[in-house]
Amino acid sequence: MRVSVIGGGTVTDEEYATAERLGRELGERGHEVVCGGRGGVMEAVCAGASEAGGHTIGILPSARRSEANDHVQTAIATGIGNARNPVVVMNGDAVVAVDGGPGTLSELGHALDFGKPVAGLGTHRIEGAVGERIEHVETVEAAVAHVEREV
Repeated sequence: MRVSVIGGGTVTDEEYATAERLGRELGERGHEVVCGGRGGVMEAVCAGASEAGGHTIGILPSARRSEANDHVQTAIATGIGNARNPVVVMNGDAVVAVDGGPGTLSELGHALDFGKPVAGLGTHRIEGAVGERIEHVETVEAAVAHVEREV
C-alpha cells in the first residue's frame, strides 16, 4: 500500500520522533511513503521509512528535485507550489496526518474530498458538514492499523 503522510514543515523534537517512528512502522510493514518531500514531518517520515527498507516518494512544490530531503528516494518536482497538496494526497491509498499547520489542513480537506481513509496523530479536528471522518489516534501503531484496515 502507498500511504501519504502529511504534516508540518517545522516540528518539535517530539513531533519529529513521532513521524520518524511512523515512517519506520510503514517501512517495516512494506508500505511506500508519499509526502511533500521537504523538512519536518516529511523528512522524519522518510528517514524512518528508509531506515526500515521502505520506499519514499517526495512530491515537491518547486521545480527542483534537488530540494528534496536526503531521505527521499523518488523526488517529483512540480513547480506548482502548494497546489501540489492534492497531488500528495491523491497518490496515497490512505493518509496519516502528524501535527501540521494550514498546508496540512488543506491536505486533510482534499483527503476527505477524495474519500481517503485518514488517521490523525495530534492534527486538526474537522467537524461539521463533512462529518468526522478522521480517525484520531494516540499511537503510530494505531494510525497504521487504521489505514491498513480501511484500505
